[in-house]
Amino acid sequence: MSTPSLLSAVLLSTAVALSAQTPQGGPLRPPAVPLVTHNPYFSIWSDTNELTASNTVHWTGKPQPLAGLLRVDGKTMRFMGSSPREIPAMQQTSLAVTPTHTRYSFTGGGVELDLVFFTPTILSDLDLLSRPVTYVSFTVKSTDGQSHNDVSVLFDVGPIIAVNAPGEAVTYSRNQTETQTVLSVGSREQRVLNRSGDDLRIDWGYFHLSVPKDEESVSAIVRETSVAPDGAYVTTGMLPKADAMDASPIVGRGDAHLATELLFHTVAGNAATRHLLVSYTEGYAIQYLERNLKPYWQRNGETTEQMLDQAEREFPALEQRGNELDTTLTADLVHTAGQNYANLCILAYRQAWAAHGFVADVDGQPLVFGKENFSNGSIGTVDVLYPASPLFLFFNPVLLEAELRPLMEYTALPNRWRFPFSPHDLGTYPLANGQTYGGGEKTEENQMPVEESGNMLLMIDAVARAEGKADLAAQYWPKLTQWAQFLKDHGLDPEKQLTTDDFAGHVTHNANLALKAIDALEAYADLARLLHKDAEAREYSKTAHSYAAKWIDLDKEGDHYKLAYDSPNTWSQKYNLVWDQILGYNLFPPSVRESEIIFYKTKLNQYGLPLDSRADYTKLDWSLWTATLASNPADFNAIMDPIALWINESPTRVPLTDWYDTKTGKQIGFQARSVVGGVFIKALADKQLTDKWRRAAVPAK
Repeated sequence: MSTPSLLSAVLLSTAVALSAQTPQGGPLRPPAVPLVTHNPYFSIWSDTNELTASNTVHWTGKPQPLAGLLRVDGKTMRFMGSSPREIPAMQQTSLAVTPTHTRYSFTGGGVELDLVFFTPTILSDLDLLSRPVTYVSFTVKSTDGQSHNDVSVLFDVGPIIAVNAPGEAVTYSRNQTETQTVLSVGSREQRVLNRSGDDLRIDWGYFHLSVPKDEESVSAIVRETSVAPDGAYVTTGMLPKADAMDASPIVGRGDAHLATELLFHTVAGNAATRHLLVSYTEGYAIQYLERNLKPYWQRNGETTEQMLDQAEREFPALEQRGNELDTTLTADLVHTAGQNYANLCILAYRQAWAAHGFVADVDGQPLVFGKENFSNGSIGTVDVLYPASPLFLFFNPVLLEAELRPLMEYTALPNRWRFPFSPHDLGTYPLANGQTYGGGEKTEENQMPVEESGNMLLMIDAVARAEGKADLAAQYWPKLTQWAQFLKDHGLDPEKQLTTDDFAGHVTHNANLALKAIDALEAYADLARLLHKDAEAREYSKTAHSYAAKWIDLDKEGDHYKLAYDSPNTWSQKYNLVWDQILGYNLFPPSVRESEIIFYKTKLNQYGLPLDSRADYTKLDWSLWTATLASNPADFNAIMDPIALWINESPTRVPLTDWYDTKTGKQIGFQARSVVGGVFIKALADKQLTDKWRRAAVPAK
C-alpha cells in the first residue's frame, strides 16, 4: 500500500534523527541499534554500524536473526543480516534513530530502499504502550531514471525467536484475521512462567509475522531459511506456494522459518511503500505473589486477532503520532540541554522501557515490573527503579506509581517482609514472589537498608508531587513512617553497608548515601504536609535540616566533599543531591553543588567522570544526575560532552551499558538496563518542559 503522506512524515522525522556531530566532528554512531523493543523478552538489536555486517540479536547478544533481501530486475541483494555471504549486500547510505523509529537507507541495482522499524513507545498512552507490535516498512524508488521490474522484498524470521535456545521444539501455524495473514511460531511445550533468571529468552507464547491483506504479498513457512542462495526466492523470485509441513520441530536442526514476500512489481521514480507487523503474545507475562498476570493489553479479554486488527487499522494515525513525538521531543531536549544531550536521551528512550514487563493486576490496574538486565536478573529492584524514575516522572508518573505499588503491597504483607527498612527487590524476573537478593527475606546480611528506604521515600514523594495527591503514601503510611524512623536513626552516618553501586563493595560513613537519607527524611516530611500530618512534617523537616548542616561539617575537605566521612583524600559523585534541587527541598546551600562541580571538572577522563576516587569506571545514569547539579550550560556540557564522545567511540557494541571505563570506553558490566531512563533527569529539572509532557498523558481506562 503506497502512502505518500506517511513517506513525507518519515522524511520530516528523519531530519531530526541522530545526525548531530560529536565534539570531534564525526557522525553519531549508536553502540547498538534498537529495532524491536517491547520488553525483556521481545527486544531485538543490531550491533554493527551496517545492518548487513551482522545478524540481529536479542539484547543479551544471543542470535535472533531477522533477514531481508531485495530483488530487482531478476537480481537479489541483501539489506538485513550478514548471511548468506554469496548474496551481495546493498550499500547502506544512512542510519537514523529517533525516539520511536529506526531508519535505514540502502542503494543498489538502480533503486533506493528505505527500511523503517517503528515501535510506538508512547509513554503517555498505556493502552498503546502495552501493545506488543512493531511495524516494519519498506519504501522503494528508482534512482537512475529507469523503470525497474520484478521488484520485491523478502523478510525472514527464524523460530529461535520463540525459544530460549537451539534444541527446543516449536510448532507453527497460519491464521487469518480480518485485516491480515498471520504466520506464528511458539515453543511446543509452552512452559508458561516456568523459570526465572537473567540471561534467558522467552520459551512460551507465540511470535507473529503479520501482513496486511491489502498489501500484495506471498507468505510461507519454509524449510530452514528463505534467504538461502539456492532457495526458491533467490532462484525464481517467488516463495514456495506450499508451507513446509514436515520440517523438523527442533530449532537448529532442519527447522522452518516464517517468510513474507512483499511485491512491488514495477518501480520507477515514484516511491512505493509496503509494511508488515511483528509481534509477540504470551498469555501470561509476570507472576506476582503467586498469581499469574496477563499483559495489560489483555485485561479486558482482547484476543490476539483483535489486537492485531486494531494495530493495523491505527497504523497511519500512529505513524503520525510517532513522528510528531520524535520531532517535538528531540527539539525540546535540544532546547533544554543541547544536541549531545538529546542524542543520549533518544538512545535511552526505547531501551529503558524495553527492560520492563507491563501487566494488569487481577482488578485491571496497571502494574510495571523492571528487570535488572545483565546484573542478577532481579525483578522490581528498588535501586534500579530509582535511577530509571526520571523517565516516568517526566512523561507519565502513573507508570512510576504502577511500579511502586507492587513493592508496597509486598512490604505490607504480614509475615513476609519483617525488616524495618525497604526491600531490595521482588524476586527474579519474571517471578515476583518475594526478595531473592542477598539474604532474601531471612536475614539482614547484604541488604541495602538506607539505600532502598531512601529510594522509596523519594520516589513516592516525587509521584505525589507530580500527581498533586499523596494517595499511595496515605495507603501505606505506617510502613513509610517505619522507614523514615529507620533513616532518622541510621541515615546521617550509615554503618558499613552496600549502596546501589554494590559492585564497589561495602562503605562505612558513605557521604553520598547519607545525602540520600537526608533528602528522604525531607521527602517524608513533605508527604506528611500533603496528608495534613503537620506535627510529623515539622519534626522530620527539622531533622532533615539539622542533618544537612551536620553533613557539611562531617564531609567537607578543602575544596570538595569526601567519599566517606573518615576517608581523607577521596571524592565521589554526589548524585543523590539532585533531588534537593528538583523537588525544592533546599536543605543544602548552592555552594555545595557549585564546589563539587568545580572539583569534578578537574577529574574528567576522555570518556567521562569516574564514579569516585577508587576506580576509573563510571555509571552513565549517575553522571547525568551529577551534571544536572551544574548551574550553567558550560558546566553541564563539561560532563556531558565526554559521554557523547564515548557513545560514538565505545568499543563495546551492546545496547547502552551504564557501567564503563572512562579511559578505555570499554564496558565493565551491565547492558540494556532500564537505568538509562535516568538520563532524563536534566529534562525533569526543567519544570515547564516536564509539565508540558505530563499534560499529554492519556488517563488509564
